[in-house]
Amino acid sequence: MNLNFSCPWTIEDLRHSIVGIDTTVPLLDGRIVPYVFLDNGASTPSFRHVLDVLNEFMEFYSGVHRGTGFKSILATHVFDEAHAIAGEFVGADPERDTVIFGKNTTEAINKIANRCVWEPDDVVIVTLMEHHSNDLPWRKYARVVHVGTDDEGYLDLDALTRAFRQHKGHVRFLSVTGASNITGIVNPIHDLARMAHEEGAWIFVDAAQLAPHRNIDIRPHDDPGHIDFIAYSAHKMYAPFGIGVLVGKREWFAQGNPDMVGGGVVEVVGEEYVAFSPPPAKEEAGSPNVPGAVALAAAIHVLRKAGMERIAAHEHELLTYAVPRLASVPGLHVFGPTDPEKLRGKVGVVSFGFENIHHAKVAAILSAEGGIGVRNGCFCAHPYVKRLLKITPEEDKRLTENVLKGDRRNIPGMVRASFGCYNNFSDVDRLVEMLHRIARGEYIGDYELDERSGTWWPKNFTYPFEAYFPHFSFLREPMLEGYGEAS
Repeated sequence: MNLNFSCPWTIEDLRHSIVGIDTTVPLLDGRIVPYVFLDNGASTPSFRHVLDVLNEFMEFYSGVHRGTGFKSILATHVFDEAHAIAGEFVGADPERDTVIFGKNTTEAINKIANRCVWEPDDVVIVTLMEHHSNDLPWRKYARVVHVGTDDEGYLDLDALTRAFRQHKGHVRFLSVTGASNITGIVNPIHDLARMAHEEGAWIFVDAAQLAPHRNIDIRPHDDPGHIDFIAYSAHKMYAPFGIGVLVGKREWFAQGNPDMVGGGVVEVVGEEYVAFSPPPAKEEAGSPNVPGAVALAAAIHVLRKAGMERIAAHEHELLTYAVPRLASVPGLHVFGPTDPEKLRGKVGVVSFGFENIHHAKVAAILSAEGGIGVRNGCFCAHPYVKRLLKITPEEDKRLTENVLKGDRRNIPGMVRASFGCYNNFSDVDRLVEMLHRIARGEYIGDYELDERSGTWWPKNFTYPFEAYFPHFSFLREPMLEGYGEAS
């Protein structure tokens, strides 16, 4: 479908632009149905425009920087422009901020932790809402203090105030998620930035779940609500080609040595000395992912044409439609805020679970008998999930011991449906209809549990992957005779 870039895109344009939107998949009963993808919180499909731009660019792909050929000069220009576009997307100051490309948000957070010059008594305050990627990297260098949430999953701001007071003078970073990957709750990042700055701390925002859903403006550096550091990932923004973005203070990265060294990070090297390049080159060791940068820039172009406000409004309509319908399913509990007035403060993520049916079994039935892709488990945010499930310390200890013994039969978790900008009411209807069938016990498979993985799957059923992706078999075949052998 050829879409018009001279005028704003509609939500329907976005849906038609999704690669694989019309894919059909096999079910346990032999039917073939259109696939419903509700796992956008993990990774999104690609926009068709992104794939088209990438294919066009690959005719000119070359190594960037210092090449003198036409393709290298073109690729360098495009790569550098992609940095600018990625910074503009969050309102970065081109003079005072730098934009660094890496693999993903996880790598970006590790880079900040690795690059900070830590003091022995430094503290990093994080929230119980965090993805492990915004918790574990800090633990390598500082004392990490977790601030809790209420029963709905909202950050306890009073507890945050107490944490700053208790560790006054030692808090180096307040590190928070922009939007939860479990409840969808959007944190008041600028208010939190103001609190951090009043305490002499920096703020880092993990925007992996926020960037695809909301307009972001990190604000000028002299604004008390300025976001010092922020990161997001292209694979959650309809450009799943392996690149992430870190935006932060240029002067901060100009100091000290990069956390990874090698080609591309230096101005000059002698046998006994090295002079590093200014950022961002200083922080992008090795040959960069130029195609990923191109794809990200193309995805940002699409999102801008649609308008982040329009996307947010559409997701609010989806949540307003979906949440009460999910809550009406007998025996099903929706986690996080469900009040209509609070849904505006959520991105398109809804987590739920049945009282008496294991979350992994529910996800398996949705896949094998509904053609619906969701995600289940703890979503790399174990403390937050256990808080929402109200698991006691004693239960937590027992469950942890069982997991470490290889027994995952009773591992806690939820089912998550995460909407993209292209999902519609029909997708919600498919999900709700299947959940009602599950509640009534109207599924046909004989599902069995693998206690070591904690997964459920219908007996004697496997997907015919080769029929859908023929290269699936090719990739496992031995090399052709004579190919690759030494001469």
